[in-house]
Amino acid sequence: MRLIVARCEVRYSGRLNAVLPLALRLLMVKADGSFMVHADSGGFKPSNWMTAPTVIEEIGAPPTRIVVRKRAGATEDLLEIEIADVVSDISHDMGEAAALEKDGVERDLQEALAAAPRFCGEGFRLVRREWPTDIGPVDLMCRDQEDAWIAVEIKRVCTIDAVEQLTRYLERIRRDPAMASCRGVLAAQSIKPQARVLAESRGLACVEIDLAILRGEREPDLTLFAA
Repeated sequence: MRLIVARCEVRYSGRLNAVLPLALRLLMVKADGSFMVHADSGGFKPSNWMTAPTVIEEIGAPPTRIVVRKRAGATEDLLEIEIADVVSDISHDMGEAAALEKDGVERDLQEALAAAPRFCGEGFRLVRREWPTDIGPVDLMCRDQEDAWIAVEIKRVCTIDAVEQLTRYLERIRRDPAMASCRGVLAAQSIKPQARVLAESRGLACVEIDLAILRGEREPDLTLFAA
């Protein structure tokens, strides 16, 4: 991860245009290509950002201009940072240990569902595991029979916190016009009643997963219907 503290002006163009006037800011560049612009106010949210994958071009040494490009459907998002003065420019190797380790059950569920995404929804096919957003990775990104996008978050036990987490991911994902209609699915071994009510109120689907059935270790229970 690279952290640059610089007095700079930031211009964004793409779906709309925005300008951050000349001021001292923190520029954060992650190894996956995510780029964030922070001010010393506004809480944890960046003033502007670009999610991975991006193309980053630096002009000058130390840089006097940084250009960040991201293809978003038929358009190109562009961040242009004009740097007047660099106060600090440091890089840190975060290493593999920086990645969030899921517990064994969640990791097993993710691996099994990645191999058989149809258990999350009819006709689902996997596009990518650990789909990156600027606030963390979505477990599975899939497409359905209509080629629509679906973000799947996997938990051992689905709680209200899991609903809030997927809601935040979808808010980020839908900022890309090409994925504005992305739907969300919560897949878990157990789903709390309150979480199900909240999820359904937000248009999120809930799917309970039996890991033994998913792995083919036992057959699904038969359901009998009265005549």
